[in-house]
Amino acid sequence: TGERPVETIFIGGGTPSLFSPESIGHLLTEAQKHVPFAKDIEITLEANPGTIEAARFEGYVAAGVNRFSIGIQSFQARHLTALGRIHDPAQALFAITQAKQSGVKSFNVDLMHGLPDQTLQNALDDLSQAINQQPKHLSWYQLTIEPNTPFYSRPPELPDDDILWDIQAEGHKLLAASGYEQYEISGYSKPGNQCRHNLNYWRFGDYIGIGCGAHGKLTNIENRSIIRTVKVKHPRGYMTLNRPYLDHQNQVDEDDLAFEFFMNRFRLVEPCPQADFAALTGTSLTTPQQDAIEQAISNGLLAETAHNWQVTPMGRRYLNTLLSAFV
Repeated sequence: TGERPVETIFIGGGTPSLFSPESIGHLLTEAQKHVPFAKDIEITLEANPGTIEAARFEGYVAAGVNRFSIGIQSFQARHLTALGRIHDPAQALFAITQAKQSGVKSFNVDLMHGLPDQTLQNALDDLSQAINQQPKHLSWYQLTIEPNTPFYSRPPELPDDDILWDIQAEGHKLLAASGYEQYEISGYSKPGNQCRHNLNYWRFGDYIGIGCGAHGKLTNIENRSIIRTVKVKHPRGYMTLNRPYLDHQNQVDEDDLAFEFFMNRFRLVEPCPQADFAALTGTSLTTPQQDAIEQAISNGLLAETAHNWQVTPMGRRYLNTLLSAFV
């Protein structure tokens, strides 16, 4: 790490806003003793409405945080209840107001769409309320049902595909008309305010995972192998001093590198330099993978120039179909 300064830090994965500003300051101070920080480092703290006191935002900024990510999800009470969120719409707006008044450089609002019984107008109302708060970054995710969640065991009735497409299409128009540029499948920002931490993920960069269940990705510069790391997931195990923090690690198989690279890189709107594939994976495209790219181009999912690939609007809509060719 001595040759690679830390460019971004993202303190998330739960409710880090339960930590006091003093604790966050101590964490950052101690980290900087071990690894160099870039001069323009981006330090993001996730903050969930309902778990944070007003004065804490200013304290976090004083501790070194320069970006907040606020997990609003919806401004409508019934949707927040359905999602199991502990905050209400008033607390959501309060958290945003406090972030704006803290002097922080930038903040993100997290919103979901495709919620149970959500209509097109419901989704656009949420988006309009978020835009009215003038965040420099807005993450707008479609709800996905994950294993080991209440929705997975008791699936709710979700909007059908036609409504989902209308939500995405009309929401994109609203965001664009309000000055937000889409730079990633779910990421929109005012010019120059993309989340650098997320960009590093999607550009297939390296990152260190610290804390319970944290995932990391490290490239061995000498042999170009890529190592995935996973830390102990359960807090009790993680806090036991006689047990290693690292739960397991594995080298990404060469056969999986193309899928992993494209799964990340094709989330971005920006062109993907073809040279990045070899530079970041240490391998070359196989004949079947080259054929898959040609087929994607033929199907209108991908565009190609002399030096770049770029996912088309249709490719972003059918991203899973595009990526399945590389599995």
